[in-house]
Amino acid sequence: MSDASSPDTVYNLSLRALNTAYMQGEFTPRQLIGRLTAQARRQSGYNAWISLLSDAELEPYLSALERKSPGDLPLFGVPFAIKDNIDLAGIPTTAACPDFAYAPAESAAVVSVLIAAGAIPLGKTNLDQFATGLVGTRSPYGEGKNSFNTDYISGGSSAGSAIATALGQVSFALGTDTAGSGRVPAVLNNLVGHKPTRGLLSTRGVVPACRTLDCVSIFALCCEDAAQLLDIAASYDAQDPYARPNPFYNRQRYFNTSGAGRFRFGVPEKPDFQGDAETQALFEMSVQRLQELGGDAVSVAFAPFLETARLLYEGPWVSERWLATRGVEPSSMLPVISEIIAAAEGKTAADAFAAQYRLAALKRQCDALMRDLAFVVTPTCPRFYTRAEMAAQPIVNNSLLGTYTNFVNLLDYSATAVPVGFTDCGVPWGVTLFSAAFEDIRLLGYAERLHRACRLPLGATGHTSLPATGGATTAVTGRIEVVVCGAHLQGQPLNWQLTERDGQLVSRTHSAPYYQLYALPDGKRPAMTRDEAGGTAIEVEVWSMPHENFGSFVAGIPAPLGIGKVELADGSWCSGFICEGSGIVGADNISSYGGWRNWLAARRETLHHDSLQVSPSD
Repeated sequence: MSDASSPDTVYNLSLRALNTAYMQGEFTPRQLIGRLTAQARRQSGYNAWISLLSDAELEPYLSALERKSPGDLPLFGVPFAIKDNIDLAGIPTTAACPDFAYAPAESAAVVSVLIAAGAIPLGKTNLDQFATGLVGTRSPYGEGKNSFNTDYISGGSSAGSAIATALGQVSFALGTDTAGSGRVPAVLNNLVGHKPTRGLLSTRGVVPACRTLDCVSIFALCCEDAAQLLDIAASYDAQDPYARPNPFYNRQRYFNTSGAGRFRFGVPEKPDFQGDAETQALFEMSVQRLQELGGDAVSVAFAPFLETARLLYEGPWVSERWLATRGVEPSSMLPVISEIIAAAEGKTAADAFAAQYRLAALKRQCDALMRDLAFVVTPTCPRFYTRAEMAAQPIVNNSLLGTYTNFVNLLDYSATAVPVGFTDCGVPWGVTLFSAAFEDIRLLGYAERLHRACRLPLGATGHTSLPATGGATTAVTGRIEVVVCGAHLQGQPLNWQLTERDGQLVSRTHSAPYYQLYALPDGKRPAMTRDEAGGTAIEVEVWSMPHENFGSFVAGIPAPLGIGKVELADGSWCSGFICEGSGIVGADNISSYGGWRNWLAARRETLHHDSLQVSPSD
């Protein structure tokens, strides 16, 4: 960050770079915020902001850091932007509708959490009115302009949040995402946009669009930053009726950028680019990059996802937008917003229930298609438009932008949008990785690897990412794998203890050649012990079950058996059945049979043979 005092300096505001600058004393938060506020005013033509905080309004946040240091708070002095449908205490919330504006007495829960971590709000950003749109042009505060080519849309509805972050005015920004508002503007401004699992970030203090679907989203310069911000922001809010606690495996410590062997990912069988050869080529390049990173591409039938997407605006969920704005006169809204919300008229409770029934059926289909996939990758949007094209076809083109985003919240998935390259007009474009709920950190890990492989700058700043720190902690999922070798094998008497806990067979394999297998004296269970000098490979199965069911499974295992670590033939280690040393006293060594099933078959054959040798007179 040389020449940091120059008014034309564009700072590297990625979290690690900024923290290093603070630690080295290159500037103070007060100095930096003053320069960034001035930069934001110089770049006002992009229409990123609805309100920038004055010096007096910034003072409480700056004063709170005076006796703190970069090591005291995880977001010490980090500047951020807030979409203007999210409350910041004392600053009007407009939702881009002046007649709707109100001054909240307290900040939204998620904003309070970030400020407590040391972050400094620079102001409130522009948006498509009432967060209704994916374009960024539907605002009385001016059309959001793309940070790379102002003739083009910025994307929306979180337009200003994306623009301000891309231009280097803030380190990150909060948006909202109901239909893609945190993803489309991210990739069109060369940013990472993470749409968290529903309820992971509190929506208390957020003007609702569709309250049952709304998510607060994160705009960041890189996936590493998004992972850190998510970890801080995902603070469970008991006062938000839609809040959900973050499971331990979805925390930043499991953010893994180094990879963990091969993975399978889904690709739509016939992706739609609306005839745009450039975005098609970028998508195909992205799939190839993922394959080079260790992925195996699997074609996915996409019809149920696309049908789900159509439910969002063609179905009764538009009634939630009507409910959220019922106190606002249609004349106070932009005509296009009023027209969209008016579609709620005539919707009935019967329509709502019928749509929920259809959604449940579609989710069952979509979940089945995603089974055994690490994620599905899609275009974030098929193509993008100039602002003039959007003005000519505001509803049709907006709908096309949501082709691959509208279904995600309805299906309760998490999603990360990541830029992958630039088009000839200078506007960036990107893909989206989506997976099940609470797969946020795993998604960000995969997205980080793809993002780094594309070697893009950070937003529109010209800066590049710092070298990766690597994934020191192995990523985990919501399921745990367990190795079984005896009565829990498929078809054996205790297999129900796995299946009734939603156990799923992962693979049939063998242990590493370092084990002995014993039949315990009761003849009903085997015991496997490690013997590196005289061991052999033993037939085993690997099953997975939800973490929350694993404890009861382990609690039911009788002595002398227990759960430890078992090495498999491929060199990996999994939790599995082991035996205490005293447990094999009086047990028969059956290792030569290679597995429990073989020993059972041999014993049955022996018993059958012996029965034939017994004469009737005996």
